[in-house]
Amino acid sequence: MAVDAPFEPDVQQEQAARLNAQKSAAATAAAAESGTVILKIRRYNPEVDDEPHWERYEVPTEPGDRLLDSLHHIKWQMDGSLTFRRSCAHGVCGSDAMRVNGVNRLACKILIKDLGDEVMIEPIKGLPVEKDLLVDMEPFFEAFRAVQPWLITEGNEPTRERLQSAEDRARFDDTTKCIMCAACTTSCPVFWNDGSYFGPAAIVAAHRFIFDSRDAGAEERLEILNDREGVWRCRTTFNCTDACPRGIQITKAIQEVKRALVFRRI
Repeated sequence: MAVDAPFEPDVQQEQAARLNAQKSAAATAAAAESGTVILKIRRYNPEVDDEPHWERYEVPTEPGDRLLDSLHHIKWQMDGSLTFRRSCAHGVCGSDAMRVNGVNRLACKILIKDLGDEVMIEPIKGLPVEKDLLVDMEPFFEAFRAVQPWLITEGNEPTRERLQSAEDRARFDDTTKCIMCAACTTSCPVFWNDGSYFGPAAIVAAHRFIFDSRDAGAEERLEILNDREGVWRCRTTFNCTDACPRGIQITKAIQEVKRALVFRRI
């Protein structure tokens, strides 16, 4: 009766050697991709600076580093005075919006390797700079609160949840994705030139409730946005849509609010 030959030790050694060679090749490739990047950061400390100025940092990088990782390296290893916001570091909180190579982005969502050998970083435009990359967000949130971004209902509260069909929910699904990072509003030329403009993010917040079948405050919000600093100030440049890290079709939402104002049909 034939018996299978036992697993030879030299076969095991060969497989182990092959695995080690693969790991070594991967490590070598990663090391080859590692290098440095130049970050040019617009700095401003109101306690010592009359005007903003640029500072240059040469930062070591790894292939998987995000821009936020490089900023952390500067903050923790090179210059502890650098100031910027960040929280979750996973593109959900919206804290670390900044202007990167002239475009609004979240620092935690961009890979350094996709930005080139030299990266220019500035605070988002149109809001007062408090220090370095840190801006005062209060004007932004003031506009957000002004459009009443909460559910307005009539009559007695139901004994169970307010039901809604999947079709009705889909009507405003896109504008529920906003993380309030201000990347869209601070990419808008109208907002740069006139801080009184509500801005794309506030209009998106209003859209989310105007088209909610459970809400009874649509007319009131539409009148708020019918103001001279409201939805009609939009010039449809698509900057806001391009800047949104969540892929919200912001320009489309603004146009839908405009149509609702013209035709008074939601």
